[in-house]
Amino acid sequence: MSFADFPEQHLAAELLQRSLRRGRLAHAYLFIGATTEQSEAVALTLAKTVNCQRPKVSDEGRAFDCCDECSSCQRIAAANHPDIQWLRPESKLRLILIDQIQDLLQTIYLKPSEAGHKVVILTGADRMTPQAANALLKTLEEPPPKSVLILTTTDAGRVLETITSRCLRLNFTAETQRQFSPAQLAFLTAFSQMAEAGTGAPMGRYRLLGVLLAELARLRGEIEAALTSRSPLEKYDDAEPKLREKWEDELTAAIEGEYRSQRSQLLNVIHWWLRDVWMLKTCATDELVHFGQFKKSAETVSNRIGRDSALSNLTVLEKAQRLLNSNVQEALALEVGFLGLNV
Repeated sequence: MSFADFPEQHLAAELLQRSLRRGRLAHAYLFIGATTEQSEAVALTLAKTVNCQRPKVSDEGRAFDCCDECSSCQRIAAANHPDIQWLRPESKLRLILIDQIQDLLQTIYLKPSEAGHKVVILTGADRMTPQAANALLKTLEEPPPKSVLILTTTDAGRVLETITSRCLRLNFTAETQRQFSPAQLAFLTAFSQMAEAGTGAPMGRYRLLGVLLAELARLRGEIEAALTSRSPLEKYDDAEPKLREKWEDELTAAIEGEYRSQRSQLLNVIHWWLRDVWMLKTCATDELVHFGQFKKSAETVSNRIGRDSALSNLTVLEKAQRLLNSNVQEALALEVGFLGLNV
């Protein structure tokens, strides 16, 4: 992919290209994306651009986009370039630990093997432990020449301020804020219809939980299939055992990270619909309803519950999200959350 392949994030992509044209590329970036895949794709494109063998160049001769076809671009896309390093959460808790940062620091100060720039793509900056983040601070402040560090996150609020302050932030979510995919809307159709048909009894809440769990299972399977197909494990059967083990760990971490991101987005869809329920209870106006196509189901639930219950639903779902982010068992966090809903 080249920068031209990101029409929905064209403003942030243009900022990157403007910096490339002026020769003012930052040494450290924090990419904030709606999904892990989105920010990783932009990071890969930047890595390809600064190392492309046949780049698009400005009048001053500076590369501002990759060809996406040369050997360097292809190897970077296949995660098979010696000067492009990936760092992902790999522990059982899906955290980036200090040992991983220390391993990175042993290699980043070496000269590039063959490329113009060494590029580090650290996925899940919000998953760094405080010790790992502190170990990275000096390198973010004084990186080695010809190196670029790209940190990515889907939750900038959880990235330590000491990290954020040392990076140039680019937000790829603002241009597509509150936009939901067809799959998410299809899920909300089933969810809202189930809520509309309920009576507020515990069994109805369990049915809603069942709808959510079924969609989460579908999402996980889809993510596993997509990321596995792009993994080097599928392309290099004769790789050394240690390298294959590393790729397996990276794949497992990537799947878990993307799943958590999409799970959070799905709960946000429910949150917005519950907000509509609350708005209809409070204001009784169509203007502030986000999901007009689901207004009937929201009205039915709104008429069935009190104002305090409608507001409590938002708090309950926010608490469930916090529990999930603290690594409480998923099934338990969701069950506790959904049994607390008033629908």
